[in-house]
Amino acid sequence: MRDEAPIPLPAQGAILLVDKAEGWTSHDVVAKARRALGTRKVGHAGTLDPMATGLLVLGAGAATRLLTHLVGLDKRYTATIRLGAATVTDDREGETLRTAAPSDVAALAEAPDRIAAAVAALTGDIEQAPSAVSAIKVDGRRAYERVRAGEQVELRRRPVTVHAFELGAPRPATTDDGAAVFDVDATVRCSSGTYVRALARDLGEALGVGGHLTALRRTSVGPFDVTEATPTPSLAEGRVERLLEPAEVARALFPELRLSGEQAVDLGHGKRLELEGHADARLLAAVSPEGRLVGLVEVRGGRSRVVTNFPTPDADRGAGS
Repeated sequence: MRDEAPIPLPAQGAILLVDKAEGWTSHDVVAKARRALGTRKVGHAGTLDPMATGLLVLGAGAATRLLTHLVGLDKRYTATIRLGAATVTDDREGETLRTAAPSDVAALAEAPDRIAAAVAALTGDIEQAPSAVSAIKVDGRRAYERVRAGEQVELRRRPVTVHAFELGAPRPATTDDGAAVFDVDATVRCSSGTYVRALARDLGEALGVGGHLTALRRTSVGPFDVTEATPTPSLAEGRVERLLEPAEVARALFPELRLSGEQAVDLGHGKRLELEGHADARLLAAVSPEGRLVGLVEVRGGRSRVVTNFPTPDADRGAGS
């Protein structure tokens, strides 16, 4: 049990990058962050399955207001895909549905062009059916709850973008049951909402042998990289590598609108700023002279409109209690 005092949060809260270990749930990570930072006000910008490792982006205190702008960022993953066997969950933790004939699996080693064509068909703007054990709700219940209850679940296909889907060389492997399969390492860069497990499943189906994930690691979310993240064992001990203040995060995501002292006060009070000569912009990080994030604003016709406001340090005092 930790006896140390909580890590103090900046006045406007902070964004915390965490490198989640296998076996941890995203809820586990949030709970440890609440304890380490001494606040209940902690949220995340997208979960990872317990089997997966890698980058989770958390917000604490008033910085949770930024999470809505982080959820939709592109993601990058590394993965290992097993070709030759399909599972209920599209990953190694599910029951095996079927395994391919050894001859069909062996033929893959002689058909690199066929594999490349299947990968190309799963790259770009595609429609993808999420895994049946995803957290998507079907008539008010999570899909994975229905699957575990023995129900047949088929989720609607939805548009996603796979910016890059790159495979290494297939290598022979064997399942626990002794079936011959191939493992192949993959790198995927994709839009938010893309299921890498579904890519593995669909690649296996396209090749006629079945496929699923045996490993998955998220390496980046937008401009944030897992190499800058706090490992979960450190977080469990109450230590973090770095807390990112809201202004730093906002500047990494959006162009900066540098305010004068008077403009910062006016914008903080909800007033619209006259920005003659300023080009229209969807979102800007409005920052005070001392480097504090005042808000995220859009500019139309030379006037600002606050999309997400951030409290002043005095207003935010005690937000984490």
